[in-house]
Amino acid sequence: MGQGCELLVLAGYDRILSGAITRAFPERILNLHNSLLPSFAGTMHAVEEALAHGVKITGCTVHLVDPERVDGGPIVLQAAVRVEDDDTPSSLLDRIHQEEWRILPEAVRLIASGRVRVEGRVVRSVRP
Repeated sequence: MGQGCELLVLAGYDRILSGAITRAFPERILNLHNSLLPSFAGTMHAVEEALAHGVKITGCTVHLVDPERVDGGPIVLQAAVRVEDDDTPSSLLDRIHQEEWRILPEAVRLIASGRVRVEGRVVRSVRP
């Protein structure tokens, strides 16, 4: 498993990966989550939960998958999105998607160029 594959990227993937997959790709699986982790982790309803909690800022996170914690891996990039008073789940998600489309390719570029170093739970960007 994983021969020739250097990185798995999950976006909109609403399943928990098996241990066999996460073990085959340690620190090589990126996940995109539509909240500022660790807030609203482990749910496909993070936007609705953010609105229900009355947060003023939410956003999105690209993180490395941790086989032990759903949405709990080291954070590669995040982007903040302001919550407007008249937001609906749809309107807020539209703005979050704009940021997701920006930071996910950037996270892939960072990893592909060897500019990411994981130190425990912290991801550091390094110069090439």
